[in-house]
Amino acid sequence: MTADRWPTAFTARVVRAMREARQAAGLTMGDLAQGCADRGYPEIKEQTIKNLEAGRRAGITIVDLVVLADVLGVPPVALLFPLGTDATVEVLPGREVSTWDALAWFTGETPTDQPAPQGTARDLLDLFRSHSDLVAAATASNALARERRREASTTLDRNRRATLLERAAGYEEHAFEDCQDLRTFRTRMRERDLVPPALPADLAFVDGPDTTSTEASK
Repeated sequence: MTADRWPTAFTARVVRAMREARQAAGLTMGDLAQGCADRGYPEIKEQTIKNLEAGRRAGITIVDLVVLADVLGVPPVALLFPLGTDATVEVLPGREVSTWDALAWFTGETPTDQPAPQGTARDLLDLFRSHSDLVAAATASNALARERRREASTTLDRNRRATLLERAAGYEEHAFEDCQDLRTFRTRMRERDLVPPALPADLAFVDGPDTTSTEASK
């Protein structure tokens, strides 16, 4: 595709994704415009959406995209790249790549065989994604440990109680290790002068004094 046609085609693809998301959500163009106004952005009116969907408006701003995506209940990047429906996409004029590669490029994903150099923007994204994975692991293991401990405390069968307590101790050990990994990772982030994301309330103890047990056993 020629460079002069690419912007129009790119916008048309985004608008198509918006229309499909709007229809899937059961929203009219008026509903979509009202949703934008409810979010403090009344600049997107029903006529604006009509012009976009009819192809009478050739461009869309980043601000428009973000607000519309929130009203539609989809990630903004899902409107940019048709993952799951189109095998390839022209991410830049004359550059056709797989849709996943285009999305991964946009979100800063690092290929597993190409680690990002430390200090780069991609390295920072990878770091925070790793932190998110550790938070998810610690949240899950702590929840499982608490649940097993609760099961053990409510059964009247002595043999089953002993079995459940043994299982609970195993889950608590995993939870402790996950929390220690998370604590260490957050410490390393701070050593790089980075501010770690706030922890969920259930994991707030991770940033407290180091202990030999987790909240799971409480």
